[in-house]
Amino acid sequence: MADAKNSGNSISKSEYLDFEDKIANIDRQITELGKLSCAKGIDYSSEIRQLERQKVAELRQLYSNLTAWQTVQVARHPKRPLLEDYINLIVRDFRQLHGDRRFGDDKAIVTGLGRIRREKVLIVGQNKGRTTKDKIACSFGCPNPEGYRKAILKMKFAEKFDIPVVTFIDTPGAYPGIGAEERGQAQAIAENLFEMSQLRIPIICICIGEGGSGGALAIGVGDRMAMLEFAYFSVISPEGCAAILWRDGSKAPSAAEALKLTSKDLIKLNLIDTIITEPVGGAQRNIHDTVYNVEDYIVRTLRELRRENTDKLLEDRYRKLRSMGSATVSSISVKSKAAQERIKEAVTAIGKRPQPTRV
Repeated sequence: MADAKNSGNSISKSEYLDFEDKIANIDRQITELGKLSCAKGIDYSSEIRQLERQKVAELRQLYSNLTAWQTVQVARHPKRPLLEDYINLIVRDFRQLHGDRRFGDDKAIVTGLGRIRREKVLIVGQNKGRTTKDKIACSFGCPNPEGYRKAILKMKFAEKFDIPVVTFIDTPGAYPGIGAEERGQAQAIAENLFEMSQLRIPIICICIGEGGSGGALAIGVGDRMAMLEFAYFSVISPEGCAAILWRDGSKAPSAAEALKLTSKDLIKLNLIDTIITEPVGGAQRNIHDTVYNVEDYIVRTLRELRRENTDKLLEDRYRKLRSMGSATVSSISVKSKAAQERIKEAVTAIGKRPQPTRV
């Protein structure tokens, strides 16, 4: 594994996360030894190699035991690979498609046709922007209704020509402005959920950073759902949850733990299918290896889905969606016997309800 110095994606002192003080200190020592070596002509290569080994060991230990809140911080890292990095590095002959034919072209959602190795795909992804100007132009990755309408319009176009869809999820949530609400934000998200569940083409969804609320769900319905190891996927941001429950944003770390938003939590709950591993120290320390892991997952999964009969693909997708959020009484910890009986009655009543008719 290439470390930060060798990967070409080294992190400046101001960009270390709060819990990376030891890593910052080791990097400072490596930098100082490098300067001394140049100034005095003394060979410190053995000391530098020892420090680099120490750094990798420290990163490995640190990132194998991240808390939920630390995972959120990693997912928001300013050097983490964004949609444009994936498009530039793994998508050949990319041709961007614009507009929703109703209102405008939302820059927070990027759609386009291209090739990943030999596979023709439609790319749909959320764009956060790297520079301040780009971030403002795409509302910091918070899509408007026209962005979601553009996404589903292009997906239906892909369905017509039997082109699989790959979505890259990376958003704090849908844009919450008055204009977005006036143009039907909630309806646009709901329509995407409905339409994506019925598209007769393979759909792969990958959470590469933040997966916030309905803004992420609107392009997150598919046959396979994967997450990068240090991404997060949640019904609400930890800060938003803390503000509602405790009226105190400083409780965000506690909210993050309660929300079960990490990839390890979500795969235990059967809400995602795969965790895509990141290099030691997170994707921000080695963009190329991260992107390669994602590319490899996409190609393998597309080949697997291509072998499936379309009707079976849709049936499996439907069952996958219907099974989300299911729980048994034994999985719920309740001390009161009366409460246990009420839960059993509720579960029994829900099981007897008629299932909704599929359209």
